[in-house]
Amino acid sequence: MNTTSTLLILVGLFFAGGIISFVKQKMPSSLIVLMVIASGLCLIAGVMRLEVWN
Repeated sequence: MNTTSTLLILVGLFFAGGIISFVKQKMPSSLIVLMVIASGLCLIAGVMRLEVWN
């Protein structure tokens, strides 16, 4: 695992925690959808950068 993939996965998990918090606070659904997309993209990018796939 290199630092970039680790950082992307951690940011994705941070956004996932933010999603849970925003849902509990009843924030606007458009903001929650944006966070879901950002979290998903970070997690996917982090997993794809792992050197397991080479």
